[in-house]
Amino acid sequence: MSHQLPPAPMFSARRAGVLLHPTALPGHQGKLGQQSRRFIDFLASAGMTVWQTLPTGPTHPDLSPYQSLSAHAGNPDFIDLAELVSSGLLTSQELEQDHRATCLINAARRFWAGAYRPSASINHEAWEHFAGNHASWLNDFTLFVAIRDSLGGSAWYNWPEPLRQRQASALATFREQHQAAVNQIHFEQFLFHVQWQAMRHYARDRGVLLFGDIPIFVAHDSADVWANPEVFRLDGHGHPVVVAGVPPDYFSPDGQHWGNPLYDWNTMAKQNYRWWIERLASQREKFDLLRIDHFRGLQAFWEIPATDPRPINGHWVTGPGDAFLSACFDQLPELPLVAENLGVIGEDVEALRHRFGLPGMTVMQFGFDGSPGNPHLLHNHKEGDLVYTGTHDNDTTLGWYRSLDDNTRNYVNRYLRITDDHQPWPIIQAALGSVSKLVIIPMQDLLSLDSQARFNTPGTTLNNWIWQLPDNFLELTDVEMIRKMVGLYGR
Repeated sequence: MSHQLPPAPMFSARRAGVLLHPTALPGHQGKLGQQSRRFIDFLASAGMTVWQTLPTGPTHPDLSPYQSLSAHAGNPDFIDLAELVSSGLLTSQELEQDHRATCLINAARRFWAGAYRPSASINHEAWEHFAGNHASWLNDFTLFVAIRDSLGGSAWYNWPEPLRQRQASALATFREQHQAAVNQIHFEQFLFHVQWQAMRHYARDRGVLLFGDIPIFVAHDSADVWANPEVFRLDGHGHPVVVAGVPPDYFSPDGQHWGNPLYDWNTMAKQNYRWWIERLASQREKFDLLRIDHFRGLQAFWEIPATDPRPINGHWVTGPGDAFLSACFDQLPELPLVAENLGVIGEDVEALRHRFGLPGMTVMQFGFDGSPGNPHLLHNHKEGDLVYTGTHDNDTTLGWYRSLDDNTRNYVNRYLRITDDHQPWPIIQAALGSVSKLVIIPMQDLLSLDSQARFNTPGTTLNNWIWQLPDNFLELTDVEMIRKMVGLYGR
């Protein structure tokens, strides 16, 4: 149980990185082609060597990356259609005139008919390789989405009983009647995989590593719960008996009711946590470092009765802790994990994290409650942890600073030896100067944007996940200044 810091290269040197979800990249034809390459070039020229994203799965209509239709699949909206022209899967005219869905259907039709120019990454052998290597989740996912689409987007627990309960004859009949739709979803996952891996190689060639995010829980309406009901605490109709959330804390005075089904950890343990190991392995294929969101839920999780929507009526239940993490590192020895340990975190959670040598997180914005012992203050940072100016759940640093009361703002100014001018750069510079090996700065902070650029406000449902990076972001960013500041602190 002496697992140390995640293996090189992520922690082999002091590094600086940027937090930007791919959906925020400019461009309406997709994200994984030219727009990703342009952003990676920016990172490299600015001395940044890490790109952190949020979860990259297909979303529900609310667009939250933390409530995905699959813990494994990629979001097909990321596929860059322009990348398909060179191989003949699309024509330039289709790219300009047709809807996105039509373009993807045309590309699939040409692929299955062999009416395109095969390349090293897009050919029938590569497709067979992808389908075979990912069969453990891909077949269930494609069937799940095809059924869901055929029923107008209805959640799986509202499907006709034979499909809801995965009766073999019903699934076989559906597949036979909707083979084209199933093949289409298969093909789109193949394209996502090909383009993601091309983007990852492009990044690595320029010294940029990818940092991903894994929500501890999954959405109730997901392929994962439909295909693996035995590892979730559900009733006979597919509805959760208990759901996840958090008790009241400084993020939410009433607590939070997330509604995600909770795991049946006893069943998972009997299977040696196979579902989780496969989930981690598929994300490891995409990223160089992985954050487990709500890590504290592995030590103990807040269980709310499904019949009672008030989070305050939940209670703590002991999580799988050491047994789970030991199984993960036994089966995936090179697994590079970061623990999200924000919020009200007890000593037991920190002890679990330290037993496995997992980096934790500090956030500059959380440091100024008046206590000199606050772990988020610069002088309390640890080399093995990560430091952020803010996360995707925070206001931008400029927005946060402007919203402070006079006393807190004066405290920030005295602590950082600054005046009110030039925010958020004093906060960014302080984070870069931290002893922590890895500092992550949201892209909005590098652009000195205010609260209007906030990406998510927890506990709300409007205007989240939609902020877009301006197309001329390179003109709005002082790349040379950033590079010098990053270098000043040996990153």
